[in-house]
Amino acid sequence: QAQLAESGGGLVQPGGSLRLSCAGSGFTLEYNTIGWFRQAPGKEREVVACISSSDSSTYYADSVKGRFTISRDNAKNTVYLQMNSLKPEDTAIYYCAADYDGNGSYESWGQGTQVTVSS
Repeated sequence: QAQLAESGGGLVQPGGSLRLSCAGSGFTLEYNTIGWFRQAPGKEREVVACISSSDSSTYYADSVKGRFTISRDNAKNTVYLQMNSLKPEDTAIYYCAADYDGNGSYESWGQGTQVTVSS
């Protein structure tokens, strides 16, 4: 059974950094488009970044461009989200998800990890 598990969230001060991990089991992340999403209290879920299966091209939301980096470690079957220069508005639950067909429909989701940016 395909599963995703996020880790690496926590409390960090503004300007700090965190690296989130999305570990896959039961399937190979390399062959799927993987996205990172976030949902803040009272707000809709939004896409943060994604990395394609075909050529590992990446997409970033404007709000995180230049601060966040998505990457893969195929040997570890893991996708990372490096988050630098964190802002209080980055506070949210972060989820990773897999798009099996590359059509923008994400079929498998992790349980989420909380990121809180506060002084």
